[in-house]
Amino acid sequence: MSNISEDLKSGALVYHRMPRPGKLEIQATKPLGNQRDLALAYSPGVAAACEAIVADPLQAAELTTRANLVAVVSNGTAVLGLGNIGPLASKPVMEGKAVLFKKFAGIDVFDIELAATEIDHLVETVAALEPTFGGINLEDIKAPECFEVEKRLRERMKIPVFHDDQHGTAIIVGAAVRNALEIGNRKIEDLKIVASGAGAAAMACLNLLVTLGARRENIWVCDIEGVVYEGRETLMDPYKAVYAQKTDARTLGEVIDGAHIFLGVSAGGVLKPDMVARMADRPLILALANPTPEIMPEEARAVRPDAMICTGRSDFPNQVNNVLCFPYIFRGALDVGATDINAEMKMAAVEAIAALARETPSDVVARAYGGETRSFGPDSIIPSPFDPRLILRIAPAVAKAAMDTGVATRPIADFDAYLDKLDHFVFRSGFIMRPLFARAKQDKKRVIYAEGEDERVLRAAQAVVEEGIARPILVARPSVLETRLQRFGLSIRPGQDFDVVNPEDDPRYRDFVRSYIEIAGRRGVTPDAARTLVRTSSTVISALAVKKGEADAMLCGIEGRFSRHLRHVRDIIGLAPGVRELAALSLLITPKGNFFICDTQVQTEPTASDLAEMTILAAAHVRRFGIEPKVALLSHSNFGSNDTACARRMRGAYELLAERAPELEVDGEMQAEAALLPDIRERIYPHSRLSGVANVLVMPDLDAADIAYNMIKVLGDALPVGPILMGTARPAHILGPTVTARGIVNMTAVAVVEAQSEL
Repeated sequence: MSNISEDLKSGALVYHRMPRPGKLEIQATKPLGNQRDLALAYSPGVAAACEAIVADPLQAAELTTRANLVAVVSNGTAVLGLGNIGPLASKPVMEGKAVLFKKFAGIDVFDIELAATEIDHLVETVAALEPTFGGINLEDIKAPECFEVEKRLRERMKIPVFHDDQHGTAIIVGAAVRNALEIGNRKIEDLKIVASGAGAAAMACLNLLVTLGARRENIWVCDIEGVVYEGRETLMDPYKAVYAQKTDARTLGEVIDGAHIFLGVSAGGVLKPDMVARMADRPLILALANPTPEIMPEEARAVRPDAMICTGRSDFPNQVNNVLCFPYIFRGALDVGATDINAEMKMAAVEAIAALARETPSDVVARAYGGETRSFGPDSIIPSPFDPRLILRIAPAVAKAAMDTGVATRPIADFDAYLDKLDHFVFRSGFIMRPLFARAKQDKKRVIYAEGEDERVLRAAQAVVEEGIARPILVARPSVLETRLQRFGLSIRPGQDFDVVNPEDDPRYRDFVRSYIEIAGRRGVTPDAARTLVRTSSTVISALAVKKGEADAMLCGIEGRFSRHLRHVRDIIGLAPGVRELAALSLLITPKGNFFICDTQVQTEPTASDLAEMTILAAAHVRRFGIEPKVALLSHSNFGSNDTACARRMRGAYELLAERAPELEVDGEMQAEAALLPDIRERIYPHSRLSGVANVLVMPDLDAADIAYNMIKVLGDALPVGPILMGTARPAHILGPTVTARGIVNMTAVAVVEAQSEL
């Protein structure tokens, strides 16, 4: 069974169970608010749609969800890392695949788990689904049956059928090989390829490499029985027999000499360092077993520093992850009504992925990854799964290949408009936190949590350690920590995974008191008060730790009033140079897009100068997310339609921003409708400096900001991140009593990236 830790297992069960079982729901896309809506959606109006499809079956793409609906189908016979667990137990995996389709490419999915292990039964059942779906994604069906199932379904069905376990891995491997060839200035027909593993993924990879030009006589395959050789009878099938060699060699170690490429789709540790040492110069090692690769990258580099290494893991460069391609291949295929995903479409995906790795990282991507995005080279022959440009490169390439090969039933007439549509999807995909987590891992910082005994903080600390994004420091009593870690079933341990500041007995107590008096003595903090607060206020302790350089960032505010925490942060950490006042920025991740709102916590009625300052601070934070800020200064007035004091303040802020930050895309004053609907803004004021949908909404006062934030959060089914406290001398954030463990983890990443930016 799986080897995940007990705490991760516990967290995963809670994640799947709460607040409602599973990971998916069906949501109506049309209103059903009155009798006419009901008549249009169902009887009698629905008959018009039915009759139109009878007359022209292609109208189903215009009148139903079929053109954007994929079935993820499995019988649970080969679930990654779990084996033959059956269809019912495979359902969480298939729901997870459905979520990836939706989040990465906007494709709707029904997961279908079939109690069908016999090929004929499976083929007949899946083929009967064709009227419902625009595409079929076969998943976790064991080899060799999966080859026959896919072959027969592709012959029978007039919609794309794609076995991701085979072709998804193969496409990414193909892209890696293409770029490795370019770096090594080699030709694929000259290369010796050795594979460990002969399942669906391995066979598909080798078949695609042959399509790329590899010679069968140069390919050596090993499986659990050893070398696949001519005359072998044990564990053989027609698919691997194609690669049988006439040889007396029987083990991987006997065939690895001089290999240019090692393809591992087998088990951890099977490729030994001495084998790597005997490979050709500048070898490409694809060690794709998960969670333990066939050889760990550091072991391979120890004997072959010239090696190019890919794994299936996210903590090493060159991750071979199927999410790099399958959502976008289906996106392109569905968008042209493809009847198949043919070899040309797969090759188009290979070339698009390989080409993206060779591109210079865009400024948005570079900012999102801290300006340290790797350029094309041995450590960057595959794009990051988090690169937002993947859909913009792969989907159009696949769509065009479908059109060129005659399998597109709805060819795209305007590719520029199509690219604009995809670009808009990237903006609202909801994966805004991914770049921050990736960047945080590059240079972990010490984050101190004031309420270190709280269950949410402890669970967040566990996740932070597992993700590798920070070194937690908890303000907590050791005895309480011990009890609660055991009660919550968490595996992290003080001293090993995180550090502890004991407010009842810390050797730095006197030093902290002295520092506090020096910092805040002129702000009404007496020596007696300082001694008491350093014993009793975890926020004071945390702020002093950050001030003295014993932590890089702090999170507090889970207990108590925001204003009390804010006073301590302002007194101890202080304002950044040139900043006149603090402000708070809150992010809402919604199905309609990602929106930053300020000021949601601090300034009750900011002046025009205050508004300009908080806007400039907000823009800097937004850019850390890899997003170019588009700022709307909101009011009840639209570009001078009213002349109230509020409208004048927002107008004044715009004038100041034009002087202080002329490069910033900002406009106002304007109503929220004009900020979020470009067509309306164009009618009201066609000369606006703002283009597209605003993503930073600057409110005229605290009441407006708080009301808007909470209404969007509740009515828009939004995920909140923040508040992000802006303008402090060092990263310090006050979270609020309703924050979840997930929210604490997100804010940890925000704080770490902010701390990195200070260097």
